[in-house]
Amino acid sequence: MANTFSQLYVHIVFSVKNRLNWVKSKNKESIQKYISGILQNKKNKLLAISCMPDHLHIFIGLNPDISISNLVHDL
Repeated sequence: MANTFSQLYVHIVFSVKNRLNWVKSKNKESIQKYISGILQNKKNKLLAISCMPDHLHIFIGLNPDISISNLVHDL
């Protein structure tokens, strides 16, 4: 449809199994870069990402051509 504008913001939270502290500080940057690459390849806009020892927050501008479930599956 011509002249259509979509603005979808999604906050995704991943948790480590059993909430154990498995995400080490030395691996945080590489994990964030990896996820950022996946999001860019899927044409989503990464607004914020933060790794904690037991969970991960991702805030994105969602591409309306992909479903949230498919995106989370790919991540």
